[in-house]
Amino acid sequence: MNTPTQEHTHFPAAPANVDASEIDKFSQLAHKWWDKNSEFKPLHDINPLRLEFIDRYARLAGKKILDVGCGGGILSEAMAKAGASSVTGIDLAGKSLKIAQLHAMQEQISNVSYRKVSVEDLAAEMPASFGAVTCMEMLEHVPDPGSVVRACAELTEPGGVVCFSTINRNTKSYLQAIIAAEYILQLMPRGTHDHHKFITPAELARLCRQAGLEWLGSSGFTYNPLTKHYHLTENLDVNYMIACRRPVN
Repeated sequence: MNTPTQEHTHFPAAPANVDASEIDKFSQLAHKWWDKNSEFKPLHDINPLRLEFIDRYARLAGKKILDVGCGGGILSEAMAKAGASSVTGIDLAGKSLKIAQLHAMQEQISNVSYRKVSVEDLAAEMPASFGAVTCMEMLEHVPDPGSVVRACAELTEPGGVVCFSTINRNTKSYLQAIIAAEYILQLMPRGTHDHHKFITPAELARLCRQAGLEWLGSSGFTYNPLTKHYHLTENLDVNYMIACRRPVN
């Protein structure tokens, strides 16, 4: 059986749209990506919901998928197992990519591979190459989210689907995503998020329109601290996902 590789790995000399402190933050935690009781527990908990949302709009089976900001490969592997013909995960945190690659090899998942490359560089190299592109929990960690949205649109083939997830910017999201999640419930490390980098649905919709994408649908996440379970909701007040389509013409 073939194993995932990092062939043709591209190392951008000076990626413009990256926050070095964010890369360092996730690199320091790289060894914990697949520990479901670690700081990454929330990602493991919401992953089935993310997969459900993405598959609803993108129909993953048989598709060539790109996962932007893949980290340790939690979503990439899930999409590969869901029947995608191939999944390419990209990130700029090399330690996270090594963990992702090793885990895929251990699980003998042959239809997923990883590259260290910026989404902007990959868009220049492989425009309109993917049936669906996902970019989850990444936009709030980069200096220029609009650049990422444009690159994701360029990488998607006409008629293909792009899915984003991020965090709304308002008082409620500050209280829930930072004060509650990082300080009270300690669901993730303190300093994981910067409220000023959060993006409202209206702002994200505008970035998508500017990139030539058509809005398809949206969904939010809600967390019940008593049951410790996440659920999909129509409320986009805090964590939310959107799906867009690149027009055929």
